[in-house]
Amino acid sequence: MLSLIVSFVHNAEVIPTSKRSRHIATSPRSKKAKMVESNVKANINQPLSMDMDPPFHEIYKTLLDSTIEESRTKTGIVEECELPLIDLGRLSLDESDEKHKCEEEIARASQEWGFFQVVNHGISSEILEKIRREQVKLFKQPFYKKSKEDKFLNFSSGTYRWGTPTATCLSQLSWSEAFHIPMTDISASNGFTNLSSTMEQFATRVASLAQKLAEILAEKLGRKSTFFQENCVPSSCYLRLNRYPPCPIPAEVFGLMPHTDSDFLTILHQDQVGGLQLVKDGKWFAVKPNPEALIINIGDLFQAWSNDVYKSVQHRVLTNPVVERFSTAYFFCPSYDTEIESGCEPSVYKKFSFKEYREQVQKDVQLLGRKVGLPRFLV
Repeated sequence: MLSLIVSFVHNAEVIPTSKRSRHIATSPRSKKAKMVESNVKANINQPLSMDMDPPFHEIYKTLLDSTIEESRTKTGIVEECELPLIDLGRLSLDESDEKHKCEEEIARASQEWGFFQVVNHGISSEILEKIRREQVKLFKQPFYKKSKEDKFLNFSSGTYRWGTPTATCLSQLSWSEAFHIPMTDISASNGFTNLSSTMEQFATRVASLAQKLAEILAEKLGRKSTFFQENCVPSSCYLRLNRYPPCPIPAEVFGLMPHTDSDFLTILHQDQVGGLQLVKDGKWFAVKPNPEALIINIGDLFQAWSNDVYKSVQHRVLTNPVVERFSTAYFFCPSYDTEIESGCEPSVYKKFSFKEYREQVQKDVQLLGRKVGLPRFLV
């Protein structure tokens, strides 16, 4: 259980499972972070509750009981916004003006917002409803079962994650749990055949959508669109099932702390509870849920690859005091040794590999409690 909890280094980050162990606890740790890990160790041999929720109150008691003044970044009224809505059905209209307009809208939203939503995206409502239903059934399992995911579901060790072991204050704690699943791990196992088949159906279609969107964005830059077919293969991409349990102190704890994604593209299917927020023009906005749409956001790698043309923007998830929230995310990632460079002069960022980027992110999270990201790779 200890290795499982400690492996959840940063709730929002994409960490290849086979590489994860090298990043754990090799840097100096703060007193509070060490106390959290000490609490974990103290709870290992205690009887586990049948409760489905992770033991946030027990493990993070020091932070939850802390009298240190928090920044209260979530207080105040946040205006709701509707993301640019793009009908992808127009892409099938061959060389028509509507197809070109659709492609322009995708590129413009990626530049101005870093986020947009799509309808007529090729994933049926039946598949979306089914994956949510199977996801709910999975998370309703007792915590002690979920925390043994390698035996319970035949997933790689470390797939199940919750909380933020590196947190030193409440604003760094993410009140959520997730199954972060490499595409190569999706297979029928231990009675959860419906879950496996549904994940496979969803992932196959979303992967195709990610490739299509990436190719359009590349072509709008005048870049080689086959780059993504060659480097973002199924074995390097991830599916993430998220659950945000009700939180007793929603004004002080995030469901997912503010972050940017360390991939090329993220495709998100969320329920109607709401809670997703993003930064636009220096202000936080709440994203209004749309039952018909998938949400697309630009990741750090696409921002660097596009030389800052497309924007990877900060986003977060707020907690809810009474209602749980579910979402499913697909992370469109390259292989670990893929090199990221803009091919432009002057280039904003120096050339780096995905491996170098991930290792720098993990180092910063360990030392600072937060991700620094692209600023580390400026020329």
